[in-house]
Formats: sequence, structure tokens, C-alpha cells
Amino acid sequence: MTSVRNITLVTGASGFLGSHIVKLLSSQGHIVRALYNNNAPQGDMINLPNVSWERYDLLDIYDVETAMQGVADVYHCAAIVSFHPKDKAQMLHFNVEATANIVNQAIEQGIRKLAYISSIASLGRSEDKKEITEEEQWEESKYNSTYSYSKHCAELEVWRAHAEGVEAVIVNPGVILGESHKWDDGSARLMKVAYKEFPFYTTGINGWVDVQDVANITYQLMHTDVSGERFILCEGNHSYQEVFTLMANALSKKPPHIKATKWMTELVWRWEMLKHFFTGKAITITKETARTAQKQNFYNNNKLFSYLPDFRYTPLKDTIQHMANAYLRQKN
Repeated sequence: MTSVRNITLVTGASGFLGSHIVKLLSSQGHIVRALYNNNAPQGDMINLPNVSWERYDLLDIYDVETAMQGVADVYHCAAIVSFHPKDKAQMLHFNVEATANIVNQAIEQGIRKLAYISSIASLGRSEDKKEITEEEQWEESKYNSTYSYSKHCAELEVWRAHAEGVEAVIVNPGVILGESHKWDDGSARLMKVAYKEFPFYTTGINGWVDVQDVANITYQLMHTDVSGERFILCEGNHSYQEVFTLMANALSKKPPHIKATKWMTELVWRWEMLKHFFTGKAITITKETARTAQKQNFYNNNKLFSYLPDFRYTPLKDTIQHMANAYLRQKN
């Protein structure tokens, strides 16, 4: 007799994006098994209806086998995101092996569908200023980070699941912005930098997207017959100068006004490394982040609208205003 599968599994459930997906699933009445490892859920997340918080190690194949029991759908959000040199080996190992373990059990236990939260970084960054689409093929480049490579390799595991008969979809969000309870981590830290009136800006361009939009899109794709496809998720391509200026204005702070040239950013990351070597203080700007901030990347988001024609992205300005309001509220 086949066991009933009615549980939705979310990995990295207490993280920035994972928590938004868990909230959405709970609001829609799904039975959710929310997995975390080091960061336990906080505040109102703990008592969400139909959500069971469970601690598992995704590198432990027996833990993953247990966690996947009775699961129909999987939202795989868990990943290490770091641009610090000391984290490279750990990040590459975890992001790939954890995904492989999830995929192996998805195949073994016959789940219905898998959604993998990847990144536009996994599409690679070349020397050219060409527009990047979902058809982009990975190529080696000095602009690709270890994080980029780890997500690319993890995607190969998801495609393996699809080849073995598991319905699967990959989303490639741009830089995800939104309200956070931890303003020292990830993209949320940009708001803190703007609040301190950091004076420098770069002319680099990247794709940006609201965290709630990523959650909503992924949920919708999971409840369609779409499988074996990837989707770039970004509201648009915006410069770092524009983003920091919008943040400063929303916080009633002075926007950046000094252009950071390429040689300046190269000098800064070297100084940060030297300072870390002698003092042990955390590195805030690495070689990878410095070079990314100078790179102009353009992403085409049209494919999604062929599958979800009624979807509309939250305007970047609205996202940043919401972030600023939350930051000031929590700060005060």
C-alpha cells in the first residue's frame, strides 16, 4: 500500500527567502515540514498554523531520508551564501552535496515536484555586456564566484532529478531584497550601509527582485504543470548607485556621491584582506564582491510572463521603501 504524501518540505526554512515561502504555504493551508539547521525560527514563525519546525542536517543522508518521509513537494532553499575566501570549500561542498541528497531521496521516494531556488549568479558572468537569458551556458570567467559555481553544480543535480522522472523547476532570482529580522546578513545589510551614509557608489548593474515576489512565483510554478524549466526572476536591471540612492532617500539619509573607480575597489578589497590578516576583523568587501559591483550584467525576465502572464513584479522603489520602513521600525 502506497503511503499518503501530503507534506510540503521547505529546506532553509528559517532563512530570508525560506521564511517567506513557509508563511505563504501556511496561509494557503498546506501542511509544512520546515527544516532548519543552525538558525532556529524566531518570533511569529514558531507558531504558524500547520507548520512543523524540525532540525536536520542535509549532509546526513539518513537525516534527509527521514525528513522526506510522506513528502509530496519540496522547496529547496537551503544554501550557504558567502564571498569570504575561508568559506569556499565548505560552501561548494554543502550547496552541491545537500542538493544531491535531496535529489536522491526525491527519486527514491517518488515525490511529486521539486523547486530549487538557485540564483542568476549560476548563469555565469562573461566579459560581454550581452543580455543574459535562461538559455545561457556556463562559461569560466574571472567574474564568476565560488558561490556561482556551487549553484551551477547544484542545478546539475536538479536536472538529474528531472531526467529520472521527478517534476522539477528552477528559479534564478536576482539580488533578493525585502524585510528581514537580521540586517547584518545578505542583501538586507545594504540598508544598514545606506543608513550610515556610505559615500561611494559603483556603476555596476545587476538584476533585483522582491523576496515576496520570489516566494509567490515559485509557489505558482509549483502548482502548474511546468517542469524541466528555469526562470530568471528580476523586476529589472538597476545600478548599485540607483539602489543605494533609493535606499538613502527612503531613510532620509545622504545618498552616495563619490564614484568608486575600478582601481579603487581593487585597492579596497586588498586592504580588507590585509586588515583581516593582522586584526582578525571580518571582511566586508572581498575580491569577488568588489568585482561584481563594477560589472554591468543585464538579465532578460520575459520568459516568466509566457507561463504566468498575469504576474506583475513589485516596483523596486516600493520594495526599498518597505525595507526602509521595517529597518527604521526595528531600529527604533
